[in-house]
Amino acid sequence: MPFKHNSARRHRIEKMKFRVTNWPEYEAGLRHRGSLTLWVTPEALSRWQAPRRKTRGGQHRYSDLAIETTLTLGLVFGLRLRQAEGLLESVLQLIGLALAVPDHTTLSRRARTWQSPNKRHDRQVPPEGPVHVLVDSTGLQVYGAGQWLEEKHTAPDPVAVGASCIWHWMPTAARSLPIP
Repeated sequence: MPFKHNSARRHRIEKMKFRVTNWPEYEAGLRHRGSLTLWVTPEALSRWQAPRRKTRGGQHRYSDLAIETTLTLGLVFGLRLRQAEGLLESVLQLIGLALAVPDHTTLSRRARTWQSPNKRHDRQVPPEGPVHVLVDSTGLQVYGAGQWLEEKHTAPDPVAVGASCIWHWMPTAARSLPIP
């Protein structure tokens, strides 16, 4: 009971009360935070399960693409592994796909060998604007607002295309392939 003895005479700093002065802008910002567009190609869906290995030992149930998709969604929204698992499960359920989602223990084991494209921005909340996550057969990409459509329809200004990108990852051999 060291702090109870002098509690009546101890100086307390009152917590500042936060007051919202512009409610429409505040509510629009809150709604804008949760905007997500997930683009999944049929080739990526066919590669969701891991291929069979001929070597000894256990077989992977999920492909690297499935693990990477789950971990990236967790990184984009600053979620822990269990929450990222739940997010992907609910998204796949909303889309109407009956795919198995990697559980948090599998994600933890496989995340040890996975290299995040941008280690400095792990667990960072995305910038303002909607987020576009593109999952195709060549890899996984995260785009800012309207950036995927600009790149798909060949935007005239290449500087504007990469201006609001969180990060862009694609295997080196597949960088020359067009985005579907």
